[in-house]
Amino acid sequence: MAEALRKLVIAHTNDIHSHFEQMPQIATVIQEIKNRHGLEHLITVDCGDHMDRMRMETEGTNGQANIGIMNATGYDLVTLGNNEGLTLSMDDLAEAYGKHAEFLVLCSNLFEDTTKKHPSWLKPYHIMEKDGLQIGFIAVTAPYDEFYILLGWDVRDPFETTSYWVNHLREQVDVLIVLSHLGLTNDQRMAKEIAGIDLILGGHTHHLLEVPLLVEQTYLCATGKFGQYVGEVELTYDPENKRIHEVKGRCIPVKDYEPSSFITQKNQFYQEKSAIELNQVVVKLEQPVVINWYEESDFGNLLAAGIRKWVKADIGIVNAGQILQSLMPGEVTKEQLLHLCPSPINPCLMRLEGKHIIKALEESLQIAFQEKAILGYGFRGKLLGTLCTDGLEVEYDPEGADYKRITNIWVKGDLLQSEQTYLVGTIDMFTFGIGYMSLKEGKQIEFSLPEFLRNLLVFELGDPTSLLKSRDRHWHKL
Repeated sequence: MAEALRKLVIAHTNDIHSHFEQMPQIATVIQEIKNRHGLEHLITVDCGDHMDRMRMETEGTNGQANIGIMNATGYDLVTLGNNEGLTLSMDDLAEAYGKHAEFLVLCSNLFEDTTKKHPSWLKPYHIMEKDGLQIGFIAVTAPYDEFYILLGWDVRDPFETTSYWVNHLREQVDVLIVLSHLGLTNDQRMAKEIAGIDLILGGHTHHLLEVPLLVEQTYLCATGKFGQYVGEVELTYDPENKRIHEVKGRCIPVKDYEPSSFITQKNQFYQEKSAIELNQVVVKLEQPVVINWYEESDFGNLLAAGIRKWVKADIGIVNAGQILQSLMPGEVTKEQLLHLCPSPINPCLMRLEGKHIIKALEESLQIAFQEKAILGYGFRGKLLGTLCTDGLEVEYDPEGADYKRITNIWVKGDLLQSEQTYLVGTIDMFTFGIGYMSLKEGKQIEFSLPEFLRNLLVFELGDPTSLLKSRDRHWHKL
């Protein structure tokens, strides 16, 4: 008599980005999946970027609010996205995951740089049993090596790492699954290049696969972004022939479900806890500090100067859209700074030729660039905004044609030269080719981590001399 088919069900999420308002309904969907299939068949996983420090619950608890909600929801396994690995220190990650997580954390390609080993709270793989099946899990995250090394991590090639663990685990398990925070294109490449993977549960590029996508012999699944969907994959296995019999999957919209009252209460707890932490006063202002996305402003000048000084550059350049609102006289708290400068973006130093600076400044005078909507790459604002500068004096004709408005630019009293290289302090976002494209042409880039722009603003807002200088105008109309 033939053995009965065995069943495995995976509930999966990715790229929730601290949308806590979605988490009560996510928990309801996962509970409903559990009720239908039984805990003996179900594994619940997250594929990274559950956290996002633009949200006060995450910022005010160093990610522990996310861990608490995931514990209460019933996750079994998670991996790290760049919003965990690159925005929290190693100590903060160890505190959050090592001391508070009730689930396993996997990331096969992330090692401590000093020991070349995984920290105790982070595992390279895991094998678990469901319905008599041995299920193997591998997990890999996007290898932003230039950033990870600055935080003490050694991030390795995800394809080489996955290939190694597939070869190591394939004979030990019935089903082999990769939790990937690499993006759809890389997941497709992995399915084509590495045989032996049954299922890749993906994230990073916010792609939604409403049903599993078959690439070679591997199924790919993903649930989009911001907790709008929970994925459900049902896999049946033929133990007699030792092969997968069928894979079915779907993405369930959470808006159709009632929120879990328990998770709602947990959310409220973490909101209150975060509010206490972020209510700390960091500075008291005597005068308003105003931002304008369309022209030079005090707040934009202050941020540009702060970046220039922090990375020890000759010139500071940043887009006005990094700051979402002005500050009025009075006490300024951590929470206010988080709301007005929410992006997890870091300063950097680059060597940049004058012609690239000129092009970016010309574009910053054009309404099409000022009102350009930017999505992703760390940016949590709305519009790109004009460029704010420090260390430059710019003379321009506002009535001139595009790319011909600027007549002169001075650096330390000398005219800027197109072919000369300058030390420019700016932001990591521009190095990805986002917004003002010529700024990605910088060379010998030195990133500054873990500081965010809002950390620099604490120093600048607290310095009376910096505030006074921010009122000086650097752009001069003819």
